[in-house]
Amino acid sequence: MNKYKIIMTGGGTAGHVTPNLALVPRLKEEGFEIKYIGSKDGIEKEIIKDAKIPYYEISSGKLRRYFDIKNFTDPFKVMKGVMEANKILKKEKPNIVFSKGGFVAVPVVIAASMRKIPVVSHESDLTPGLANKLSSPFCSKLCVTFRESLKYIKDDKGILTGTPIRKEILSGSSRQGKEICGFKDNKEILLVIGGSLGAKSINDEVRKILKKY
Repeated sequence: MNKYKIIMTGGGTAGHVTPNLALVPRLKEEGFEIKYIGSKDGIEKEIIKDAKIPYYEISSGKLRRYFDIKNFTDPFKVMKGVMEANKILKKEKPNIVFSKGGFVAVPVVIAASMRKIPVVSHESDLTPGLANKLSSPFCSKLCVTFRESLKYIKDDKGILTGTPIRKEILSGSSRQGKEICGFKDNKEILLVIGGSLGAKSINDEVRKILKKY
């Protein structure tokens, strides 16, 4: 029988979901029962269901920094999401909520705060995104990837943890990786990575200079 229950949330992009999955094995080792709250049609839905984690759907609106006609209707979706999340939390009675950000997390964090459930959030970027800025007043702690990010977190809620990663990444084989990519040992290997839409411009620039090397 599980000792504790945790509700995880976050979505919109895989970056708001995969760090949650990285935490799952250890949480299970520590005796946690795990359930997830996400949006009805976000990428997180399939990822979490594939991981065999019970999934709850709520309404989610996106709050934008630019003008969009949806800015007038999405706040009502957020309010609806808060009510839906509150109903789920009342039923599940978790010991804690963990949020990885994204706009679907905002209603969950607000509802958890209303029910006096501790909330721990995580921010992967150097500066907190809009969703985590909105959620921060309702969080008990906000974990960050970079030490420099702590200066953006108010009320001593910031804590430097790094980003959760799957333990399989630490047990990889450089030899096997070279074989898969067809690399030899006659040149140094440079890994270039990026996230979200910003990765496209990085990839395009790298492709331009590949033949030079």
